[in-house]
Amino acid sequence: MDKLTQLRQPVAEELLRYKALFDSTLTHDDDFLGSALAYLRRREGKMMRPLLVLLMAKELGEVGESTLRSAVTLELLHTASLVHDDVVDESAERRGQRSVNAVYDNKVAVLLGDYLLSMALLQSALTNHIRVVEIISRLGGTLSEGEIYQLNNIRTETVSEEAYFKVIRHKTAALFAACAELGARSAGGSEDYVARARRFGELVGLCFQIRDDIFDYFSDSEIGKPTGNDMAEGKLTLPALFALNHSGDAEIHACAQRIKSGEATPAEIARLVEYTKAHGGIEYAEQRMLELRDEALSLLPHWQSPAVREALEGYIHFVVERNW
Repeated sequence: MDKLTQLRQPVAEELLRYKALFDSTLTHDDDFLGSALAYLRRREGKMMRPLLVLLMAKELGEVGESTLRSAVTLELLHTASLVHDDVVDESAERRGQRSVNAVYDNKVAVLLGDYLLSMALLQSALTNHIRVVEIISRLGGTLSEGEIYQLNNIRTETVSEEAYFKVIRHKTAALFAACAELGARSAGGSEDYVARARRFGELVGLCFQIRDDIFDYFSDSEIGKPTGNDMAEGKLTLPALFALNHSGDAEIHACAQRIKSGEATPAEIARLVEYTKAHGGIEYAEQRMLELRDEALSLLPHWQSPAVREALEGYIHFVVERNW
């Protein structure tokens, strides 16, 4: 049994129910819209976010319809944000598959993203919990804020670790935090449990994004993703920020500014990638990630279900150690 299958064991049946409900929302009688939704449905991921929702609810007993719809809501919102992000970033691929805007066009992608957002709000309303609707509505705004902060970072000369964490707290960390919170809240958890679950989810999200950003400094053969992708979009992530903030090399700083302005050549991007690796950027990012992992692990003794506690421990290790 592989690691991910082990993590899913406490909620294996519930994940099947979630998947059936999610797939039913990505169907439509219209041939064109139906085909676009079917394309998204085929891009099945590892269900890391729904898994976190269900595990947080499982701690409190049986997983009900409200929790399942909360998980579907979050995944629809996440999918919509990715569709829109690909338009904003002019991305032709997402994790090795053609993006919606590449298969169709930007107009269809924007409208499809809007449709998914409306379905997310509908699913949140069907939970019959106004607090769920409020959290989802706020999360949509938070994710958009994160994207705007990121665009602003690219446009300014700032090379700031604080600005980096502001972005990822409003994007990946906010999404995972909401997954954990809604899992706990939809199952009737106390405010103390909800707060603890939310913090665990936030720490998971921070680790997830830092690991993702580290991948960008390694080649296809080593990691399975292109090298320098973020820099090609003008983004400087935690490893490069550390190297730059501990460097007095004027030329490497000038190179970083050319990357942020979109004027850098592939050779200049490769140079900053190698400079970052040679000057401790990867090690620093890994250290920060492991500190966040350890904080998440320190929360786990509060969970009462051995099966859920073990799955959550494996979950955070899986996020930190993954190679995809």
